[in-house]
Amino acid sequence: MTDYKDTLNLPKTAFPMKANLANREPETLKRWQEQDLYGKLRKHAEGRPKFILHDGPPYANGDIHIGHAVNKILKDIIVKSKSMSGFDAPYVPGWDCHGLPIELMVEKKVGKAGVKVDAKQFRQACRDYAAKQVDKQREDFIRLGILGEWGNPYLTMDYKFESDIVRSLGRIIENGHLNKGSKPVHWCIDCGSALAEAEVEYEDHTSPAIDVRFPILDDEVLLARMTHAPDHKVGSGPISVVIWTTTPWTLPANQAVSLNGELEYVLVECDAGQGCERLLLSNDMLKDIMDRYDVDDYRVVAYSKGAELEGLKLQHPFYDREVPVILGEHVTTEAGTGCVHTAPGHGQDDYVVGSRYHLPVDNPVAGNGTFVPGTKLFEGQHVFKANPRVIDVLKAHGRLLRERALQHSYPHCWRHKTPIIFRATPQWFISMDKNGLRSSVLDAIKQVQWLPDWGQARIHGMVENRPDWCISRQRAWGVPIALFTHKDTQELHPDSVRLIKQAADIIEQHGIDGWYELDPAELLGDEAQQYEKVTDILDVWFDSGVSHACVLEQREQLQYPADLYLEGSDQHRGWFNSSLTTAMGMRGEAPYKTVLTHGFTVDARGHKMSKSRGNVIAPQKVIKNLGADILRLWVASTDYSGEMTVSDEILKRMTDAYRRIRNTVRYLLSNLNGFDPAMHMVSADSMLSLDRWAVSKTAELQGEIQGAYESYEFHQIYRKVQNFCVNEMGGFYLDVLKDRMYTCQTDSVGRRSAQTAMFHIAESLVRWLAPILSYTADEIWNNLPGERGESVFLETWYIIPPQFTDMGTQKMGVAFWDQVISVRDAVSKELEKARIAGVIRSSLDAEVGLYCGREIHDALSLLGDELRFALITSYARLYIAGEPPKEAEQYELPGGDEIWISVTASRHEKCIRCWHHREDVGSHGDHPEICDRCVSNVDGSGEQREFV
Repeated sequence: MTDYKDTLNLPKTAFPMKANLANREPETLKRWQEQDLYGKLRKHAEGRPKFILHDGPPYANGDIHIGHAVNKILKDIIVKSKSMSGFDAPYVPGWDCHGLPIELMVEKKVGKAGVKVDAKQFRQACRDYAAKQVDKQREDFIRLGILGEWGNPYLTMDYKFESDIVRSLGRIIENGHLNKGSKPVHWCIDCGSALAEAEVEYEDHTSPAIDVRFPILDDEVLLARMTHAPDHKVGSGPISVVIWTTTPWTLPANQAVSLNGELEYVLVECDAGQGCERLLLSNDMLKDIMDRYDVDDYRVVAYSKGAELEGLKLQHPFYDREVPVILGEHVTTEAGTGCVHTAPGHGQDDYVVGSRYHLPVDNPVAGNGTFVPGTKLFEGQHVFKANPRVIDVLKAHGRLLRERALQHSYPHCWRHKTPIIFRATPQWFISMDKNGLRSSVLDAIKQVQWLPDWGQARIHGMVENRPDWCISRQRAWGVPIALFTHKDTQELHPDSVRLIKQAADIIEQHGIDGWYELDPAELLGDEAQQYEKVTDILDVWFDSGVSHACVLEQREQLQYPADLYLEGSDQHRGWFNSSLTTAMGMRGEAPYKTVLTHGFTVDARGHKMSKSRGNVIAPQKVIKNLGADILRLWVASTDYSGEMTVSDEILKRMTDAYRRIRNTVRYLLSNLNGFDPAMHMVSADSMLSLDRWAVSKTAELQGEIQGAYESYEFHQIYRKVQNFCVNEMGGFYLDVLKDRMYTCQTDSVGRRSAQTAMFHIAESLVRWLAPILSYTADEIWNNLPGERGESVFLETWYIIPPQFTDMGTQKMGVAFWDQVISVRDAVSKELEKARIAGVIRSSLDAEVGLYCGREIHDALSLLGDELRFALITSYARLYIAGEPPKEAEQYELPGGDEIWISVTASRHEKCIRCWHHREDVGSHGDHPEICDRCVSNVDGSGEQREFV
């Protein structure tokens, strides 16, 4: 037997089948760093229109988790795709470096500031700790393949950034949005500090729910304002207004009872356990309340609108204090009695309605959660532990009507996971309403594109309902509120705008220590004795919230506003909100044009990732075992608009999907061996029809992929590329191409035509993959033939010359080849049946007969003998469908046409070179084991392919 192996064009490439990503990626990363790839990308993009994605800073504490990886990978995909689209798209990463979590970690090591270590040393320890955390996280982010300005990120603890934070506060003050007041704020007892809205999360909590009597001081005044029941009997027994609360510990601070002026209230005579009495309650809730009190026998003796009862005097349930009935729109009939206990020192609604009535803002609770000295009955007791004591006092005074345990949603500190309290303390606030900030923010929301679109309603609701923003904290590690207040009046210095700019200059030189070490006389001169420095620090959300001013406005390569902010969906109440509020307060313009949100990661059962559940997928482990590109592919494949499910099994499926893409690429590269596009590129007019179809499909898909990148629908890109590799390429084109590529002469038009098509496909595909499979795309790029730039990331989308994609009015256009594919799919099913039945071993052992209508017959006839190459059979014969043989199976094609297919095993000899069974095998004396076609390719001028 003659060996014809050397006459075949066997595939060859240095691009390995096994990716070995975990080991190969670090080598690629090292090369990127040595060649300063990001720096070259910036220089290469000079002069292009800019696209700015502003990085929301992760917190500099702890290892990165899967959520960090999702966020950074999505950003990297967008930045790289925008660069491919012809933009100058710099990426400046950042970190949030101040705040309580870092402070608590440092306290564990060196003790509390001012106790075991002085404040300056403590702040330095915090700075050192944050710097180490930044380095650790940066290393992991870089390993993910994220290109960015890693050598010069923004850190909120940099002196320049700290000073710009202070300058931003000054701009807000200059525009009249800063207030100081004693208002109730979220207060974490464990933190010992006020919390921002974004630092509060709601969890189930069990509280004592109690109904409490507030006796009326003058029955006659009440009865005179109410309409009596028809029998004119006003009943008997003491009269009380009944409130319901789940925070008994707030009753010492009670200053009023609120009713709704529009609701109807009734006076009910009943016996609720203390003999005959009369209770004032909401009429709409009457039956439910009586059921709650287990009272069946009751009678309404009078009724009135809430507005008629304003100003009535009540007796506090256990203090010698008169409290008024007031009116508030916050009173509803959703729960309770329609009468609301009001303590302006312990609730936002209470504070608002109390301000209208000039009620005292009484807060008898210290920062550690205990009642302050002098609090009658409860001095020194912790508020939550005082609940039973309050209930006992109510019982002793005969004021407790009902008590039960209630599980409900209650605010918790997001750091300590412990219940928090509302507590009025002197704080600094950004006023949402004093100078119209709320309305301007709400107007700005309408001008921003929110993706998904439900984000607009979500942030609108949060801004519409949010209280004034408490920006002060009573901690050590943060940017100071660099203001001076009068020692007697506590008023701001009248020249605060100038002074805060001077303070910022000092901080730029010396960091935040510059403020704490500042002698007020340096700035105030003789006035220094009248003023004192504010020692509070800024809420850490203010730090990141003004990054638009400290980064976008400060860095030459960036611009304001950013084109895009991208973070998790929780940031509508966090960074998106603080950024928009500060931007509108400073310059009256939103800091972003578009806001994109992604969901959170969950396990296969939909559970949140947590160490206690043991379901955490650590990105470091995935990278070590599978490679960063697998993680990147999972991120791209997932619809991030909802929860993002990840598990070991899902990542295994991603590995399989990656392998299919890689195998397609490897086939392209291995068959481009020996192809020099400068020498061997075939003109469009000379290309075979099938190759023109493949290039045309590639160009069509490229338009769809560019559109999906533009709309940030990366899961669509994954699906389209996967389908392209598996179906159009692996399932049809490349499969059909094998015979031509292997058996035709090396320099034949047929082979060079296929290589031309594969070159265009590979040039397109490597760019589609680059934003997602960055390491793999780099590897592909370095294995492609022809002269090319240093990196795929310095390129834009590949432009396939239009003459290659325009199939015009050719009979063998896209529709024709789509029809061939549908016929081939049907034939493949019959071939598989024959293989399973043992009739054939492979498709080339078969001869097929196709019985079809005139239209399909005439179309397929255009291919002549080359139809067999499209079907990968040794013979393919066409017949007009009349009476198909009984063994022929009927199929309906996608367009509704019918075709009958018969499969038989060929009786001819098999060509040992092309493996086709042909009747001309053995007809040539010098080559008795191969067919005439192969003889021509081995010794002759070579076969001439026209179509396939």
